[in-house]
Amino acid sequence: MCVEEAEDTLEELRSAFRKAGIVLPSLGLDPVSLAREAPCPLVELGRCSVDTARRLAAVLTGMAR
Repeated sequence: MCVEEAEDTLEELRSAFRKAGIVLPSLGLDPVSLAREAPCPLVELGRCSVDTARRLAAVLTGMAR
């Protein structure tokens, strides 16, 4: 259940970023957290370019207002 929920959440997050014009190439589930006996994965946001980081900051700042 935990892995399926994490995968669904990951797709929701990817879709939300896409709608905001943001692509995080490393976005995915953390493989180390999946390897546990009872996996409950972490979402890995990964690395991005400075331009993408700026756009992400602008979107998040706009949401906080």
